[in-house]
Amino acid sequence: MKTNNSEGCALCNATWGEYWREIDGENMLFCCNICADIFQEMVRKVKENTGWEKIDYVNLQGNYSKGRNCTATNGDRKYSYYFRTYSDGKFITFQER
Repeated sequence: MKTNNSEGCALCNATWGEYWREIDGENMLFCCNICADIFQEMVRKVKENTGWEKIDYVNLQGNYSKGRNCTATNGDRKYSYYFRTYSDGKFITFQER
């Protein structure tokens, strides 16, 4: 799985920190365990809502304070959604768009 954040953390693109976690069989770089927790939960929710077994790519736009508008793709299928979290990584909102 790839994201548009190619320079650093898969969720926020921060270049500090070096926290690795395997998500869906792929070792992914995050700045911290909270971003990894958020990303992992986001993937779980997308799969639950779509019925997909895998996600190929996630485009994330936004940030922690405003929330993130995202589009996940699986082949030629797309799923757009918005989410926002508390500072501890728990979800405040997750909405299909």
